[in-house]
Formats: sequence, structure tokens, C-alpha cells
Amino acid sequence: MSLAALSRMLSRNPTYLQQYITKGSPKKLEEEDRRTLAQFLGVPERELGGPKENSYAPRSDSEWVEVPRLDVDASAGPGTSGAQEKVFDAFRFSRRWLAEQGLDGAQLSAIRVVGDSMEPLLREGDEVLVDSREAPFRDGVHVVRLDDVLLVKRVASKGGGRFSLLSQNLAYPPIDVSADEFAVIGRVVWKSGRV
Repeated sequence: MSLAALSRMLSRNPTYLQQYITKGSPKKLEEEDRRTLAQFLGVPERELGGPKENSYAPRSDSEWVEVPRLDVDASAGPGTSGAQEKVFDAFRFSRRWLAEQGLDGAQLSAIRVVGDSMEPLLREGDEVLVDSREAPFRDGVHVVRLDDVLLVKRVASKGGGRFSLLSQNLAYPPIDVSADEFAVIGRVVWKSGRV
């Protein structure tokens, strides 16, 4: 990447970094510019003239957890038949962030949402992080298997071993099931998607 391109990335004049390096003008980089460059280049801020304390430094690999992205769709609609759960990629999450959320990276996976039954909460193409830890059931958004079909639905207990699988989109009626008719794969704890 050229100095001009890096300068434009900082929303500066294309000669900004060239002048900084060759003429010493400005005498030091603005703090925000320095931090942005350090993050982009993957180097500590101190290598760009920043202070040693309280500045950006790239995290070591041990501080990250890779969560597998599975080649599986969870239907927010009529249903998709279960495909092979092949890993094709991964999301990287900060180990600290996962701990703050009370999540265990070894129990997480990410899958795609297809269909519109969970709109506006989940849209087609969103990916959801599914926590598959065994825990006492509580109402919420879950990925479930029903008749060999994976669904993403809001699951609510009706008592007496009966449950409702609810869509956010009211065009889809609730599905009433007994505990032995479906399996909870995991709780949806995070989503990503395009704005």
C-alpha cells in the first residue's frame, strides 16, 4: 500500500504521510491517525511514535478463540433439511469478550439464517452464534431440530411438557410441539449481518 493510499484511508491529504516521513511535518501523528495505522498494519502504536502504555498493541493468538462457521442453514421459514455440519471457515472472538458474555468458545458454532420468519430480529443471510452447552431450558431464541429440519425460532415453554416455536414475523403461525417432538440444538447468543 502506498503512503498516498494510507493517507486517504486516514481521510487526509494524499501527501500527509509523505510529508510526515520526509519533512517531519506534522512533528507527530495525531493520536487517532496513529491508532488507525497501527491497527491496519498490525504493529504496536509505540513503533509509530506512540506511548508505551495505554496504546494499541496487537493481541497474541492465545487471546483469540476461533469459532467454527458451519456449512449449515437454520431456517427462519418453513424449514431446511439438515445438511452435513462441515466447517468451512471461522470467526475469531476475543477470549476476554467471550468470558464477559459467559460463553465457552468450545461450545459455540456459527450458522446461516435463511428465510424471513424471524424478521426483523434475524434476516436472511445473518449468521448466528449458537451456544450448545447443556443448561436448564429457558425461553429465548434457539436453533431446534424438528422432523429432521433445522429451525431458528423463539421457543417458549407452555408447561406440561408442551412448547411453542414462535416466529417474529406474524405471518407465520406458532408451532405447538411436545418435548419429545423436537430437540434444542443450542441457544442463539449473538448475530452478525449486513446493515
